Amino acid sequence: MTTHSSSVKCSVFIATSLDGYIARPDGGIDWLDDANASVPPGEDCGYGAFMVTVDALVMGRGTFEKVLEFDGWPYGNTPVYLLSRSMTQLPDGVPDSVELMCVSPAEVVELARERGHQGLYIDGGKTIQGFLNAGLITDITLTTIPILLGSGIRLFGERQGDLTLQHVSTRAFPFGFVQSHYALTDDRSTGDAS
Repeated sequence: MTTHSSSVKCSVFIATSLDGYIARPDGGIDWLDDANASVPPGEDCGYGAFMVTVDALVMGRGTFEKVLEFDGWPYGNTPVYLLSRSMTQLPDGVPDSVELMCVSPAEVVELARERGHQGLYIDGGKTIQGFLNAGLITDITLTTIPILLGSGIRLFGERQGDLTLQHVSTRAFPFGFVQSHYALTDDRSTGDAS
């Protein structure tokens, strides 16, 4: 029998271009930075409220390296599970809250459950795809930015079969962002035979 660690919520909160890209082909997010310049001071598009619901983050190497380019570490002391097959050690200066591991999505969720975490923020294209394919994502908050990039890194890769989501809500912001929240039901097909 397969369990999906129901006590651990695995949530996605991410922005894409209108044509479904999370970054340019080289990983650049200048377009997102430019779009964020139009957001009024004090408006975080629900990010703060979302972060209150999570007690740990899971990200891949690409997202981690992008975060290191930010001015200061944005996650405080919140634990970060860094999933990578290629990294063998963390760079100097990385907070002690970051733990490097080479495990499957199911294994990191089980570890998080054992440690008492109840809400995981799953971030980064490949990491999100891996958790989706494992049937572990519980909800997705997707903010669409009104720009067409034409090429780049897609949020959702190719899948084996359909995945139906339940629409929860959609909010349109006056500066052009459109944010939709979706739930993934427990009875969805994950491809598991057990």
